Amino acid sequence: MAKMTGQQIAEERLEGWAFLVDGLQSRVRTGDFATGLALVNAIGSVAEEMDHHPDLDLRYGHLDVRLTSHDVRGVTGRDIRLAKAVSALVADAGLRLEAVSVSRLELALDSPGHAKIMPFWKAVLAMRDMSEYGVGDELRDPFGVLPLVWFQESGSEEPRQRWHPDIWVDPEQVQPRIDAAVAAGGTLVSDEDAPSFWVLADPEGNRVCLCTWQDRGQNQ
Repeated sequence: MAKMTGQQIAEERLEGWAFLVDGLQSRVRTGDFATGLALVNAIGSVAEEMDHHPDLDLRYGHLDVRLTSHDVRGVTGRDIRLAKAVSALVADAGLRLEAVSVSRLELALDSPGHAKIMPFWKAVLAMRDMSEYGVGDELRDPFGVLPLVWFQESGSEEPRQRWHPDIWVDPEQVQPRIDAAVAAGGTLVSDEDAPSFWVLADPEGNRVCLCTWQDRGQNQ
């Protein structure tokens, strides 16, 4: 099944869902554990019928749902259909999906020669590289718990920033997060690559990127 672009996903108008990196993500405020567990069981039953399974993270007061098609490392029609089914189950339970608070963290390491250092990080984090999928600069936790780590080519001049976080959010949440970051003493360093990403810095100059699916061609 074909991998969908960000624009195709947006045209589905899935209320309460955000397209973050290579999956759909949402959060349900359940209020208590029993309600969340009942919803997990309902989603699990539907997922079995559809033979397509979500990643579910149940906590005391909320349930996080993430949908992705691992065979194409992205979102397909399978995920759209399951998202709509999950939305119906949430509505039937008198609850609501929301994407305002969801985000996805990646860690980027700027290096002039990532091939030399990548094996170290693969070993110490017990991750796998994604070269079998044609991606030579990326490490992923096989259990999906740790954030993705990727390596960005940089110059060797010192001083230079080595690590920086990439935080993926729904496009509608970019400006509120920028406003909050600036109000907290940060600065907007660059919006040259918006709406793909914005670069911000904390009061000490440590940088972070706010990222969205927008303006990324067919790969997102």
